[in-house]
Amino acid sequence: MGWSKEHKPQVRDQILESAAQLFMNRGFDNVSIDEVMQNAGLTRGAFYAHFKSKSEVYAESIRDAALKSIHAQEDAPPVSERIVKYLSLEHRKGESMACPLAFLVSDVSQQNNTVRDVYTKVFKGFVKKLTESSKEHISDQEALKSAVLMVGGMAVARALNDEILAEQLLTACKQAIDL
Repeated sequence: MGWSKEHKPQVRDQILESAAQLFMNRGFDNVSIDEVMQNAGLTRGAFYAHFKSKSEVYAESIRDAALKSIHAQEDAPPVSERIVKYLSLEHRKGESMACPLAFLVSDVSQQNNTVRDVYTKVFKGFVKKLTESSKEHISDQEALKSAVLMVGGMAVARALNDEILAEQLLTACKQAIDL
């Protein structure tokens, strides 16, 4: 008896979720295909039925994590509340969400153009979402400024080992966004 139609997409989703989780916590170079598959509860052989390379699953996991984040916000609160949640200590720890834009910013800069293209598209979508979801109809420039403060602020806060400074930084980023 063969697999159902839903099996292959479900397995692919398991792999992408596993990859996103591991890559966002440890970066591309510190994660192996074997670890991605073990974390997904699958064998290495299943990997190649879905992806050609580690780089391909990396790029796809960035896109997938971003899309899931957007879908999770379909009934989201106003943009100002989402900014506060994004620039929170919980997000910094990666407990409730983990944005690939902030969590992988320096890691992606070391990757090939395919990965960087995906990251660029995700960032453009992030900025567009800020523009579209603002009741104040903020300009593209304001949305870009907000996105940079959010992503950059979170990336720097994650790199700090001083909790008080990290909290001050996130607060300063929230205050700098005029929404």
